[in-house]
Amino acid sequence: MSVLVTGGAGYIGSHMVLALLDVGEDVLVLDDLSSGFRWVVPDYAKFVEGDVGDHNLVEGLLLRNPIDAVIHFAGSIVVPKSVSNPLEYYLNNTCKSRTLIACAVEAKVKHFIFSSTAAVYGIPEVNPVREDACLKPISPYGNSKLMTEIMLRDTVHAHDLRYVALRYFNVAGADPHGRGGQSTLHATHLIKVAAQAALGRRPYLEVFGTDYATPDGTCVRDYIHVIDLTEAHLAALKYLRAGGESEVLNCGYGRGFSVLDVVHSLRRLANRDFPVRMGVRRPGDPAILVAEADRIGKVLRWRPRYDDLDTIVGHALAWERQLKDV
Repeated sequence: MSVLVTGGAGYIGSHMVLALLDVGEDVLVLDDLSSGFRWVVPDYAKFVEGDVGDHNLVEGLLLRNPIDAVIHFAGSIVVPKSVSNPLEYYLNNTCKSRTLIACAVEAKVKHFIFSSTAAVYGIPEVNPVREDACLKPISPYGNSKLMTEIMLRDTVHAHDLRYVALRYFNVAGADPHGRGGQSTLHATHLIKVAAQAALGRRPYLEVFGTDYATPDGTCVRDYIHVIDLTEAHLAALKYLRAGGESEVLNCGYGRGFSVLDVVHSLRRLANRDFPVRMGVRRPGDPAILVAEADRIGKVLRWRPRYDDLDTIVGHALAWERQLKDV
């Protein structure tokens, strides 16, 4: 059987493709290349350039290929842009996901893995935050992802489909073997941006808010290595194929690091200083967002291998150097 990976030319999706190929899976990638790169998809994976919201295209792919599972990454991810252009996010993240789910049902695909987000929690009252915490997204991005979770929840009651939705916390790092990493030049992820600043690809790093109720005044986040994240997806695929029931699971480590922790790690590993500007808070940023990560280990028997900030930062920095030298 084969796995359809939507958004497989993007940052996380491309690492997922590598992980699937490494374990011998047949992979079909669907990506419109609006933010991904064709060159990150190995030649021995089938690739189709197209829109996940194109019903005829997606239905045809699912019917013509022996696909038993969909892993869905395609979508828009920049929270501030979702605030300025909410309808784009509801189109890309919600409407197109609805099309994909409908095509999966029509083609009798039984397994669906969805890349959700910790943004569904909004500003949680308690950290670490559990999967059963109150869901109060504060951005169209978070709302658009939550809507897809709801669609999946309702669909499995009416059709022969089971799913795992993984609520990502802050994904970072790169393939340890140098095969992939975060390649978007204007990415907004902290570790990517800080690595660019450390290597002189940005004039400075801006820190948004220094007066939070945290040990050093900057936001605290649960950073998860992209390889551990892809291995969580592999575990979810194995779980569903073995007959597991639908689940919604946090994907994080259960401990957080501040923005300044990341800055100190990069300065140390890059062995150079770089300018840091202290700015004002961004609206809606939680002071702390850390996963309660026990359940994913129990349900999927997933154990992270790269639960270390310096390792995550080091791999991201190595990839950024590789990009800089190209």
